[in-house]
Amino acid sequence: MTANRRTRSSFRRLSAWPWLVLAVAATGSFTVRASVPAASGAIASTAHSLVVDLGSARLDVHFVTAGIVGIHFMPGDQTTARAMVLDPARLPTTFAEVQKTEDANGTELTSATASIHWNRQQHRLEIADSKQHSLLGIDTDRLQQGQLHARHAVGDAVYGIGGYNATDDASAGLLRNGKLEAKSGEQGHAGAPFAWSTAGYGLLLDVDGATFTLTKGTIGASSLRKDTDVYILLGTPEQIFDSLASLSGHTPLFPKWAMGFTNSQWGIDQQELTQIVDTYRAKHIPIDNITLDFDWKAWGEDNYGEFRWNPIKFPDGPSGALKKQMEARGMHLTGIMKPRIHVDTVEGRYASAHKFWVPGEKVSDDYFSHKPVKDIDFDIPAARQWFGDLAMKYGFADGIAGWWNDEADTVGSTTEFMNMQRALYDSQRAVSNQRVWSINRNFWLGAQRYAYGLWSGDINTGFENMAAQRARMLSAINVGAMQWGMDGGGFRGGMPTPENYARWIQFGAFTPIFRVHGDFGQKRQPWVYGPVAEKAATAAIRLRYALIPYIYSYEHSRRMTGVGLVRPLLFGWPHDPQVRNDIDSWLFGDWLLVSPVVEQGQTAKNIYLPAGRWIDWFSGKTYDGGQIIHLATDAKRWSDIPLFVRAGAIIPSQPAMNYVGEQPLTQLEVDVFPAAQHSSFNYYDDDGISYDYEQGAYFSQTLSVQRDGHEVQFQTGAVSGSYQPALKFYLLKIHGDDDIVGTVTINGKQPALFTDLDALQNAQGEGWARGKDRFGPVTWVRVVAGAAQTVRLAPTH
Repeated sequence: MTANRRTRSSFRRLSAWPWLVLAVAATGSFTVRASVPAASGAIASTAHSLVVDLGSARLDVHFVTAGIVGIHFMPGDQTTARAMVLDPARLPTTFAEVQKTEDANGTELTSATASIHWNRQQHRLEIADSKQHSLLGIDTDRLQQGQLHARHAVGDAVYGIGGYNATDDASAGLLRNGKLEAKSGEQGHAGAPFAWSTAGYGLLLDVDGATFTLTKGTIGASSLRKDTDVYILLGTPEQIFDSLASLSGHTPLFPKWAMGFTNSQWGIDQQELTQIVDTYRAKHIPIDNITLDFDWKAWGEDNYGEFRWNPIKFPDGPSGALKKQMEARGMHLTGIMKPRIHVDTVEGRYASAHKFWVPGEKVSDDYFSHKPVKDIDFDIPAARQWFGDLAMKYGFADGIAGWWNDEADTVGSTTEFMNMQRALYDSQRAVSNQRVWSINRNFWLGAQRYAYGLWSGDINTGFENMAAQRARMLSAINVGAMQWGMDGGGFRGGMPTPENYARWIQFGAFTPIFRVHGDFGQKRQPWVYGPVAEKAATAAIRLRYALIPYIYSYEHSRRMTGVGLVRPLLFGWPHDPQVRNDIDSWLFGDWLLVSPVVEQGQTAKNIYLPAGRWIDWFSGKTYDGGQIIHLATDAKRWSDIPLFVRAGAIIPSQPAMNYVGEQPLTQLEVDVFPAAQHSSFNYYDDDGISYDYEQGAYFSQTLSVQRDGHEVQFQTGAVSGSYQPALKFYLLKIHGDDDIVGTVTINGKQPALFTDLDALQNAQGEGWARGKDRFGPVTWVRVVAGAAQTVRLAPTH
């Protein structure tokens, strides 16, 4: 894979002048310092960096943060454009905890997290962790040849680089080896110039496309920029992805409604749309979003048909009346966008006059309109603004609340899809404070900066294809595509069986983006598949909606830490060989492990539970981790989802609503599973629709718990943010064995004791009650939210 087809002036580097080197000063900001030519291998250094003279080239090595090492190879005065993987808005960090030592063999810089040693004799940079365990050895002679060559321990498991196209064999799972191209690819592919290991390191290249070669003990890469930038990210998987987000860009929040359920459909008009929405509401099957395919547009017509409503199929679309009708039903409408424009139209002639077309592309007949089209080159800034402004004028202004970007993965550019959504993101943010939502058919690292979701492409229906989505999802997440979804039920191949549909809905309920879609004329509503499938699917959708407070808190967590709602088990247990390539289960947030049924007629499933204590969500049965359990599954009514709670969990939930925000949430239910180790959950909320959270308009409160013998202490921390939600109380459900049933105090005082949960719920103010639920003995405590509180549950003496 070669670098992107053109340079971008907006990302061009400062020129590197002869005898000037770029270094990081003690403040962490970049400064230019004069240097005198020295013999090869000579070193100049500051508090945070060392500069190695390689004769005709320079090597600048520095700590970007305590856990990120930056390596910049400078071949004389040659400079090239920076890639899009790095966030252009990223600010230099400031920290001072770096020590420098020198000896006969070279120089060493040490932070609290790692050390960098320049080995003068071997021309190698050696990276070690805080305990001086060697992690990587980087051959600087290879850098002068335009290659990265990093040595590591032979047994290290390596991940990243890329996922799978929609039709690729995904049986290799998550582990990576051999020759691999870092690219965005086609049809569901996610890529990044990024390889990482659970041994404690990752390597990020500043390049839009590279070829990696992974062998036992080495990570190699070629097709680098002439002035090569390599970043070494150190720590646990979560720390590595936190660093990756700090370099490539943090994600803006999706609207809260996007945490819910989406029904896409190709082949629909206004009458059927209204019938579908009204049926969802009548059956109380929660849903927030209908996504419309070609049908919503005047596709193929002159006068901006690619951007405006089809007035025949949707007569109330152009006037905005349809938008109001759907808003009254709590429904959002999102629409498909294509990268191509009909050439023999007003807009096509404008694109021709301004040279907005993909270079060298010939005119072709569109498969839907059967009229000549060409693709817009979204790497051109003026083309992005033109396209985005038209989408705002004709789509967003008349009720299209989000963007389903399709087919921009066929023009041979790694950045085409990213820049297509960038056009819509920048244009919408310029005219509205309403949050941007999108799904797109491939991913290149950096795209997450533009409210970018990925879906896995035009997949086939059937159990085999459903099962393959697990590896696709987790591989995409392993390169930073944290917002992932799929065509639930399958796009191609006709109708899924009722069992396949029901199991696919259960799978989708535990993915970041929960949606269904089918080919032209295909229906993916639950009631289409019969009463048994409808019941199972409805239960899964309602469970998803009950968990919206939990899910939305991880939406915020992803923005802050780079780690999303779904992550492979190896994130939590990086040194457990059993989960190195486990795609059968994954973490849903920190506290839930899900392992959906993906085989037809399956009556039992073997599931590996990592170290810890686990509780079956539905039965309450407990299991010790570090073992494979044998779980019976319902092959007749498909009524079960293998779902487990991790000991120490704090899981907020709400009554399942017909759509997100249907009713104000005045009381949040919180399931608490105390463990001997202190655990916490950061509950987050905001208005769910605007970017006001960027100015501090949010509500954040840490909930924590710890069990000490027969006692439990639960605490609510101080609130941050200026947003004031409707929330008044937390209803805690403290689960445990009989030996922790006792008396409750709140801030040292005994609240009222009620006879049962109903009496507590019907009362006003704080209080508590005892009883049992499916998990066993439970103590219910209602405590005021939004204030620092200490709840103690201790045996009565």
